[in-house]
Amino acid sequence: MVRVLLLAVAAFVGVVLSTSGYAMSSLTARIDKNPALQGEAVTLELIADSRLPADAINFRVLEQDFGVMAPSVSSSTQIINGQSSQSTSWKVVLLPKKTGELTIPAFSAQGFSSAPIVLKVLDQQVNTAAGANTELFLRSEIEQQQLYVQQLSYYQVTIFFNGDLQRGSLSEPVVDGASVVQVGQDVEGSELVNGIRYRTITRRYALTPQRSGNFTISAPTFSGEMIDRDSARYNYFARTKTVVQQGQPVEISVQAIPDNFPGDWLVAGLVTLTEEWSPDVTTLKQGEPVTRIITLSAVDVAENQLPQINQGFPDGLRLYQEQPQAKSAQRNGRLVAQKVFTTAVIANKAGELELPELVLPWWNSKTNQLDYARLPARRLTVEAGSAAATTPAVAALNNSANTAMPQTAQAITAPASNWHWNHLSSLLLALWLSSALVWYLLWQRKPVHQPVAAVSSRVKFDQRKLKAACKQNDAAAAKAELLRFARQQHDKGCHSLTELAKQLADADLQQLLLQLNAALYNPAASQWQGESLWQSWQRYQQLQQTSPADNKLAGLYPHNR
Repeated sequence: MVRVLLLAVAAFVGVVLSTSGYAMSSLTARIDKNPALQGEAVTLELIADSRLPADAINFRVLEQDFGVMAPSVSSSTQIINGQSSQSTSWKVVLLPKKTGELTIPAFSAQGFSSAPIVLKVLDQQVNTAAGANTELFLRSEIEQQQLYVQQLSYYQVTIFFNGDLQRGSLSEPVVDGASVVQVGQDVEGSELVNGIRYRTITRRYALTPQRSGNFTISAPTFSGEMIDRDSARYNYFARTKTVVQQGQPVEISVQAIPDNFPGDWLVAGLVTLTEEWSPDVTTLKQGEPVTRIITLSAVDVAENQLPQINQGFPDGLRLYQEQPQAKSAQRNGRLVAQKVFTTAVIANKAGELELPELVLPWWNSKTNQLDYARLPARRLTVEAGSAAATTPAVAALNNSANTAMPQTAQAITAPASNWHWNHLSSLLLALWLSSALVWYLLWQRKPVHQPVAAVSSRVKFDQRKLKAACKQNDAAAAKAELLRFARQQHDKGCHSLTELAKQLADADLQQLLLQLNAALYNPAASQWQGESLWQSWQRYQQLQQTSPADNKLAGLYPHNR
């Protein structure tokens, strides 16, 4: 027994000594494909027949011709019949930056060097044709390559794959001097390429250049995991392999704003102006307020690009203008922005008034020429009203402006009217003071009551009424029920659908609420369809009843089902 133990110890010591004295004799380099397509990842592997530190190889020499991913390093030791062997392997993913013949230089370690490799990179135009032999490739494109400063264009990246994609991530496109924002959600589909059916995932961006010049949109890079088809043929527990692909870069040319453009620069696919009066009247009464709502809508524009509007009100009006409300939405893959200008109008004197035509210049990105959005002039008749009726209306509106809208509204005083202080005004003031004194004396004589719990008299939110409003496509009724829900469940100060949308953690429901709000400002509000809102509302309510873990969304590129 002791003899066997001594023999085992001797063998172990011999292995250790032979291992520690094992010297390196070769350094080998190889790549997984040659030729490769531009934007297609190439895996470089270096193998040394000795144990070396991870930083023994410096891959920075490759950065001139390749995008270099972080290398992975592994070491192994084998003992066969008492003979040991060691190896160290480096794997690094390379993304060619240009076409043609690119040289992977020789690498050296401990006096040994690998052989250089000449890699042939084919033009990206062959990518579509070669897609028949590729499991995954990317296609990137932009809607317009000739742009103006602040002109929005849509940049699109499509991932084509015909294997079992397990997971993945896509980097953001980068371009100097421009903002890039994703539009909508990723869209899954399929496309036939050279007789092979590929599944696709498309991501869309809104790109807005901020200065003129020639720029290059850096191609996004996709990295993910796919089922290894070779291992899947022979093994039920198939292995996965890493796939890395890069889209092709896109060149754009941005022109400066034309010097002779009249007004604030606005470039869009479509611009419209609409007007609404509440109440809808053509005859005003002196001293009675009405509300004028002007909506500026534009396609392919961000909400912060919409300009101010000078409405040019004539003399003889008292105006209370609210802070303009801007919002944007995504419809059919395009951005639509709106800016709403709300003004309370009070006529100071009787007679005829004419609101001038509103003209807003804009640059049409479809026709590449100057265009105008117009709101026709409007003639109004103001009927005379009694002083007793005029004064309380003005005072009420003043009080509303000073209390309800301290930050969002400001009074704009039109030229002074011919009204002066007279004896009638003094009499009205005396009557008002007398009534205030009587009210105070009566209040003093009221018995003191113990405080009781306040009971809300407002109507409670009723989900059945919301459902009925959506089924009947009644936009006004749906808004009323949603605002009741907002004030009861979220914030008593929530008075608009826009504020409610910001408090809901559901992108689809937010979008539908903004569409409902936009429909109410549209003369064609009767065309609003409420079925989508009701379905989204039900899904939102179900999510609120589940645990937080259940509310997590699936990954961008889910497991194949």
